[in-house]
Order: sequence, then C-alpha cells, then structure tokens
Amino acid sequence: MQTIIGSGGTVALPLARELKNYTDKIRLVSRNPKKVNETDELFPLDVNDLNRIDKAISGSEVVYVAIGFKYNLKVWQRTWPPFMQTVIDACKAHGAKLVFFDNVYMYAKSAIPHMTENSPIQPPSKKGMVRKALHEMIMNETEKGHLVALIARSADFYGPDTDKSVLVETVAKNLLKGKKAQPFGDMDKIHTYTFTPDAGKATALLGNTADAYNQVWHLPTTKEKLTTRQWIGLIADELNMTPKIQKLPTWMLYIIGLFIPELKEFPEMMYQHEIDYIFDSTKFEKKFGLVATQPKDGVKIMMNYLKGLNPTR
Repeated sequence: MQTIIGSGGTVALPLARELKNYTDKIRLVSRNPKKVNETDELFPLDVNDLNRIDKAISGSEVVYVAIGFKYNLKVWQRTWPPFMQTVIDACKAHGAKLVFFDNVYMYAKSAIPHMTENSPIQPPSKKGMVRKALHEMIMNETEKGHLVALIARSADFYGPDTDKSVLVETVAKNLLKGKKAQPFGDMDKIHTYTFTPDAGKATALLGNTADAYNQVWHLPTTKEKLTTRQWIGLIADELNMTPKIQKLPTWMLYIIGLFIPELKEFPEMMYQHEIDYIFDSTKFEKKFGLVATQPKDGVKIMMNYLKGLNPTR
C-alpha cells in the first residue's frame, strides 16, 4: 500500500496517476478524497484529528505527505509541527517509508540565486522557520536510523490541476480575463518554475527507488533561465495577445489579500521575487535521466487547463 496524505493537493493528483505505474494499492487521504485511479482506496480524514493519522498510515509501505495547509503563518505555526510529528511517529510504528513534498522557504536568502540540495538552511522568513523545523524533524530521525525518509523539494510551481500558484493567480487568470498581468517583484529577474506533472512523476519515482531515501532531492525543473517578464510573454502567446502589465507594489498585496487571502501572506517572501531565483535539479537529472518539461510546452498545457475552467475565452 502506498498512501498519499493530502490527496486533494496540487501535486497529489499527478502523483496518484504516476503511482499507478508502481502499484494498484493506493490509499488517498484527505477531507473529501476522490478516486484518481479505479482501484484507489479512499480514507476521509480531517488532518487536524491527529488521533486518526495512525490508522490512515497503518498498512502502508510508503507514505507521501503532499498536503498544503492554508497559506497563513499562524496556521502553519500551529498545525505543521504536531502534524508532522504524528506522521513520523506513525511511520516509525508501522515501518513505513516517508516521502515529504517540500518547498524552498528554508534556504538562506543568499542561496536563492542558485539553489541546490546543499544550499544553507537559514531562512529569513517566519514561514521559512516552520519549513526548517519540518526538515530537521525528518532528517534528524533518518540520521538516528529511526526512520527511512526523503524530502522531495520543488520550486514555485505551475501547470494544470492548480489555480493556486503565484503565476496563475497574478498573471494567467488576469490575462485570460483580458485584464492586466499583475506580477510583483523585479520582472526582469530570472524565476524558474517546476511543472506539476513533472513533480508528480518524479516524486513517485523517488518513492519507489530504494537508494533515493535518507536524502534531499530537487525535483526536475526547467534549466531555461526565463525572467518573470518572459513567463508572462509565454502565457500571452498562448492567448494570442500582447500582454498588458501592471507591476504590483508590495503594499498592494495587502489590499488584494482582502479578496485573495493567500496574497496577503506574500510580503515576507518578496525577497524571492526581487533577485534571481534558480532551482537546480542536476542531482535528480544525473541519477534518473528525467528532465523537465520545456516551459513553452508546460505553459500550453496549463493554459488549456485554465481555458477549460473558463470556456468563454
């Protein structure tokens, strides 16, 4: 049995599809789980009910934590540490391997222009401190030999089956409605993105590779060093339009946050959009030979998905 906790999340859907290549015993755990594959086992769970996590993990060979709690600092501080500790304890009790889908918030600001698995962990943000704590909880257990686990790390993402990424919220949705793209930060700085189907495929591969455990992996991410302005251009090209752009000042995020709460939480992460942001997945590519989808192709797939949600365009 391979179990996905947070099966309704952005990467969980492509992950569930890819796991079908390795097993027909997949358990999907979320508040309202829905089958991705015909043989999926559904396990409804409010993850705030920590007492039931042990049962959700029981019988699992591999447990994928792909959940995304509400993008709110207080929620993260209150929810993530006890949740992760409960998952770790259950994995240890049942002899399950743990695969944690993570982001880059724990890296030092100095690492952002070129992030690798060995980048210094010294987060400048409070959200980053939460992610640092989760990283340490997992890796400390592996170093002691108490847990078999790996961390699969992604850059900011884009792709189908998600309408929650920054690129979608501030650019794609607006252009799709004929409005101005509203990026923030320096539009002429490089910003690499991970394509969600690539992330799902790579995470499934890692979870089913014995010697991939007890280490950190960067998931395959484009090596094309596109700036935010160039990403906007790719999206506009898919819509056969010339993009109009309105750069958002940081203070404006608080106002827009009244309508899109996640954006109100972004100012402390603004540093990642004011300098080059290059996510290096060379380690994964050398090991597995799997490279990232080209941005032009990924944007086409993403926009076709979004057009399907908004068929008037």
